[in-house]
Amino acid sequence: MRSSAGERVGQVSFAAWVLLFTLLVLFPLYLLVMVSVAPGSAIFGERPALWVTEPTLRFWRRVIERGDLAAPVVKSLTVATAVTLAAIALAAPAAYVLARLPARVRYPLVVGLLVTRMFPEFVVGVSVATRFAQLGLVDDYPGLILAHLIPSLPFVAWILVGTFEGIPRDLEQAAAVDGASRLQTLARVVFPAAAPGIAVAALFVWLYSWNEFLYARLLTTSQNTLPLQVFQAVDRGAKQQMAAVAAVLVLPILPVVYVLQRHLRPGVLAGAIKA
Repeated sequence: MRSSAGERVGQVSFAAWVLLFTLLVLFPLYLLVMVSVAPGSAIFGERPALWVTEPTLRFWRRVIERGDLAAPVVKSLTVATAVTLAAIALAAPAAYVLARLPARVRYPLVVGLLVTRMFPEFVVGVSVATRFAQLGLVDDYPGLILAHLIPSLPFVAWILVGTFEGIPRDLEQAAAVDGASRLQTLARVVFPAAAPGIAVAALFVWLYSWNEFLYARLLTTSQNTLPLQVFQAVDRGAKQQMAAVAAVLVLPILPVVYVLQRHLRPGVLAGAIKA
């Protein structure tokens, strides 16, 4: 009886902590959207309100009527998606090979992947931008995609090495016994089993590319990405209009996270190998 009561108290406490954490995470997003639909008197008065009783869409209309957001949204979405697909396609096979190497060889290589992330990004970015300018890769999609892949590939490989290490080799041996070739084993057994880790890596890379500012700034002279557009909107117009532009940058993240989170399943390998 006491155990049952203790379990209920634990469940209620856990639910309360989850609710509190969720509110803390969502509160900045709520403030951003609220400011974008609030009249000036509601948030710039002596007592700023946390709830808008008379919302207005005039700031959103001004942002839309300017007509300068569609192209940056398309560019950021295209680049982020291309970088994510390319990073997974290139880093996943490499990470699998690393994960199957002996530990004395694997660990120094994994540490090397981490070392590449320790260099100041600005120093690397300036060097890359200078070289890309010589190659004519400024102000085009391939140049920005390649630039975003530079920090993304080591990070994805580092994440996926641990993912592939957790996949039992018995799965591959069982597939081989069933007559599957090496490529069939990778495509039908290994990579599906690694889907949670791949989803995590894809999510981080997409978010990085979507929000990336330095390479976009260095490699762009005409067509902005969305972060650059938000940066230029900081000193332009009303605060509410600036909040509306920033919301355009934040809100598309929600459906991407929703799609990828379906693959974040704990215990995906549970029961895959019978004793």
